[in-house]
Amino acid sequence: MTVRGIQEIMEAWAPLDIAWERDNVGLQTGDPDGRVRGILVALDVTEGIVTEAFRRGANLIVSHHPLLFHPLRSVTTDTSQGRCLGALVRKRVALYSAHTNLDFTRGGTSFALAEALGVATEGFLRTPFRLQTKIVTYVPPSHAESVASAMAAAGAGVIGEYTQCSFRGEGRGTFRGGAGSHPASGRRGTLEHEKEIRLEMVAPRRAVRSVVRAMTEAHPYEEVAYDVYALENAAGEYGMGTIGTLRRTVPLRTFLAMVRRNLNTPALRWSGDPRIPVHRVALCGGSGSELLGDAIASGAEAFVTADVRYHSYHEAEGRIALVDAGHYETEIPVVAAIVDRLRRETRRRGERIPVHAASGSTNPVRWSM
Repeated sequence: MTVRGIQEIMEAWAPLDIAWERDNVGLQTGDPDGRVRGILVALDVTEGIVTEAFRRGANLIVSHHPLLFHPLRSVTTDTSQGRCLGALVRKRVALYSAHTNLDFTRGGTSFALAEALGVATEGFLRTPFRLQTKIVTYVPPSHAESVASAMAAAGAGVIGEYTQCSFRGEGRGTFRGGAGSHPASGRRGTLEHEKEIRLEMVAPRRAVRSVVRAMTEAHPYEEVAYDVYALENAAGEYGMGTIGTLRRTVPLRTFLAMVRRNLNTPALRWSGDPRIPVHRVALCGGSGSELLGDAIASGAEAFVTADVRYHSYHEAEGRIALVDAGHYETEIPVVAAIVDRLRRETRRRGERIPVHAASGSTNPVRWSM
């Protein structure tokens, strides 16, 4: 399997177009057509991670945090970033990063955090993405099925657990072919009235080009009339944070001890009454203060995230227990989720590529107790 093949696996799970607009996700270094001999999965990219990848025989690193985030002015060995880039190129190790797109997908960062804490997830805490389009075309009844099938094969017509979803309405279309036309029915220069099917199918924005191409190739008309509409429907498969329940209700003090233990964090910053019962929990791996209002509205008794601002604790007072468990600590569970996904998907494709989780910690934060 090539690096491009691993890209396809990752982007089928966490598409690039759902990433934060200023994020830098995708292949950062390396040859997309290079063969993958082994994969090392890490939260961060450091010189130690590059060395570990080389030692393990992995020529692809899949990281959560990108090494290249801001535009580069220079690449020198005076900086850790420069040394990392030099080592990647020198050792011929490719780097692929899935950052906010992995945060915003089902089974991604927040869902991995929930699993680590024993929270059974119900769905996303916020669903802000509007990624659906509707593609409409007009086709003779004889070709409606074949055109719809071609569109579905290219990614259209998926609604939740249902595929090949479409709407079809009968109508009549008119056209007059010019001197250079070759109409599929009727004669050029004559106003024709044809019975047609209005065929409608939804499609994700990223698939529009391929769906339109498949549609026009399957369509019998020389010139295909079609419309693409942007929809306001929330994309249920992508969102921010998650919400779920514990297996049993516990006092907040017990829940806090569980968070410390399961995330192996030396300390927590938190607010709330340690005696309140906690059953419903909101979570956001990494910086999630902006979702506090959503967490409160969800009816959760506790919200676990990181990088919490001081004033957020005031906002949460008397409304929800707010727990800052650390940026690294709330995101590191996603490494195991990536490893599991890559192992499962490469094996499903008949590949036997070693996939390892990075050893040790790349957390630069230290605690004094």
